[in-house]
Amino acid sequence: MPSTPLSRRRLIQQAGALGSAALAGGLLSTRVHAATALETKAAKLGFIALTDAAPLFVADEKGFFKKHGMTEVEVLKQSSWGTTRDNIVLGSAKGGIDGGHILTPMPYLITTGAVTPNNVPVPMNILARLNLGGQGISVGAEYADLKVGTDTKAFGKALAAKRSSGKAVNAAMTFPGGTHDLWIRYWLAAGGVDPNKDISTIVVPPAQMVANMKVGSMDTFCVCEPWNRQLINQKIGYTAITTSELWMNHPEKALALRADYVQANPNATQALLKAVMEAQMWCEDPANRAEVAEICSRRRWINAPVADVIDRVKGDFDYGTGRVEANSKFQMRFWKDQASYPFQSHDLWFLTENMRWGYLPTSLDTKALITKVNREDLWRAAAKDLGVAAKDIPASTSRGVETFFDGKVFDPANPKKYLDSLAIKTVKAA
Repeated sequence: MPSTPLSRRRLIQQAGALGSAALAGGLLSTRVHAATALETKAAKLGFIALTDAAPLFVADEKGFFKKHGMTEVEVLKQSSWGTTRDNIVLGSAKGGIDGGHILTPMPYLITTGAVTPNNVPVPMNILARLNLGGQGISVGAEYADLKVGTDTKAFGKALAAKRSSGKAVNAAMTFPGGTHDLWIRYWLAAGGVDPNKDISTIVVPPAQMVANMKVGSMDTFCVCEPWNRQLINQKIGYTAITTSELWMNHPEKALALRADYVQANPNATQALLKAVMEAQMWCEDPANRAEVAEICSRRRWINAPVADVIDRVKGDFDYGTGRVEANSKFQMRFWKDQASYPFQSHDLWFLTENMRWGYLPTSLDTKALITKVNREDLWRAAAKDLGVAAKDIPASTSRGVETFFDGKVFDPANPKKYLDSLAIKTVKAA
């Protein structure tokens, strides 16, 4: 049966009053998207209790999955990124998951077998980026007098003094080779602190960061919200930086699926992707941000007080040091600034950083791997079907040359030059 044309007014009603910003962002399609036969109406999508999983929460709560015919989608909480990996390796047929909210490097680490049991490759596809920025690096209250920010030199000296007294110094992240690991390593190394020699990097699940900081298990950590803000509310520490201060509008989480799910269910995959993209548009609208925070706070999702969630979802940052920024340019982006499009150049940076710290060999054929994993072609098809404005669809798979807070430059055309420019690194032998 052909799709039924809809008036603009009816479209807005069916989309759940998406808001003017979402429409301005390109949700101008005037057709219902359920006409294409779906191979399945089911998918099991994992998530970690973080605010950058909001597009999945919203797609579920606001009916975007159902709108696109995916009436049997389960959005399932995972206890850690290690659990996410294990359940992706299992797959939904064996009681695991098909994919979902994930640290952008993980689909590559899983596809190559670098982090899987017995190093068995499990091919994955990245369909979209879920957000830009929005992570934080926090420091314990014992360093309150330093008011640590982008510059870690003084912090490094304090860590060295603590270590020389016989005490342990730890930096916590959420998964080896994942985004939080790479942000905190970059931040420390830029100030001359070697994350492999001068401090121990430990793995702590996001929801356990604050409790571990409270008992003194770590000196600093990197994670998404609401845990950085909760740390401040509980007077245990403060925010040193938001991660877009390291790299403005950096890529963060991805929507990814097992490649066998994508291959077996191309139409269902497109339906999932379109639902999440519409949810990203909805989340981006400032008029919806308070509701996004309320949804995130619910027990089935993050299960945290709204007070720990709302400020930073709205883009307001109290760093806990006297520094306060309203509507910060460093806030998380879900759709604006081409947040949803999975630039291949960004995936190349993540692979290069994983080489920097020895998680992947420098002999890796990055071009072939990115072509295999990154399915930006599916994003473009979904965007076209949704009626996304041409100006909001990138002309290239590269965002171009990227400049970091310390002046380092990453040119996707010459990643080796970038890697060679980094003084502190642990490169795995080819």
